[in-house]
Formats: sequence, C-alpha cells, structure tokens
Amino acid sequence: MATENNNLSVYDKTTIPNAKNFRFGIIVSEWNPKITEGMFQGAFDAIIDCGGIKENIVRWNVPGSFELVYGCKKMQKSYEMLDAIIAIGSVIEGETKHFDYVCEATTNGIMQLNLQSDIPVMFCVLTDRTLQQAIDRSGGIHGNKGVEAAIVAIKMAQLRKDAKF
Repeated sequence: MATENNNLSVYDKTTIPNAKNFRFGIIVSEWNPKITEGMFQGAFDAIIDCGGIKENIVRWNVPGSFELVYGCKKMQKSYEMLDAIIAIGSVIEGETKHFDYVCEATTNGIMQLNLQSDIPVMFCVLTDRTLQQAIDRSGGIHGNKGVEAAIVAIKMAQLRKDAKF
C-alpha cells in the first residue's frame, strides 16, 4: 500500500532482469484517463528504462476497468508470443455499490486469467476513495503504480522464461 514513506516508483535496476528480449502487452482503461494515462506512461517508461524495446510493447484500450479482463483474455489469445500483460485501470469510489462490484469482478477476473493462461497478467488497477488518492498514485506524491506494475511484469516474464519445461 502506498504511503508517504513508500514511493512506488523507486526501483533498483540491478535487481531487475533486462527487458530487451521480452514482449509486453498493456491494456489501458479509458475511464479516468488522467489517471490511467499517467500509469501507462509510467509503465512504458519503466520497461524502456530496463532495456525494453518500444516495438515489443503492444497497447490496447478498453472502455473501463470492468472490460480489462476481456481485453486481457483476447490479448492472451491474439498475441501468444507476449511474455507478460499489464492491466491498467482506475476505479474511484462513489455513492453506490457499483465501485464494489467493479473492483471485485476485475480483481477476480484477472486472478482467473493468471490461473488459466501461461501469460501472466499484472493487476495495475487503482481502487481509491478519492480522485486525489488516484492522482497521488499515478505519478503524484506516492509515485506511479504503473512503474511498479512494469517492474513486476519484467520479473514475471523472466520467471515465465525460466520455468519453461
């Protein structure tokens, strides 16, 4: 969890595999674009910073966070050569239970994709109470969750490669 003492964007490149030979998919929710675009840019830049190649990154957009699961599933089927996928979304709590339903469905859906497919999917969906909390975690005072998801994606891509039988 991001706090004032834990900036999500700080990483040690010496502990991260070189991303040069990996291919990544990034699915971005169009809902709350100020937030999701910030996380996309953080993820993209972190992959490049760790040796990734721009041409090895595929981006798709979906309307909202609920649609991330379907987009990830289709990307897994369409791009079987991908090494990892990052699902980027932002759900901000409102006055109805819609927030709870979208967050739970998206979380469970991405978990199911990880259980059913050989291509790991990183959960980069902010579930904040306020817009300010989302801003703080998408390039603000708490760093950028997209950067964190990219680092995890690189590490999972390496694990996927190493665990091949």
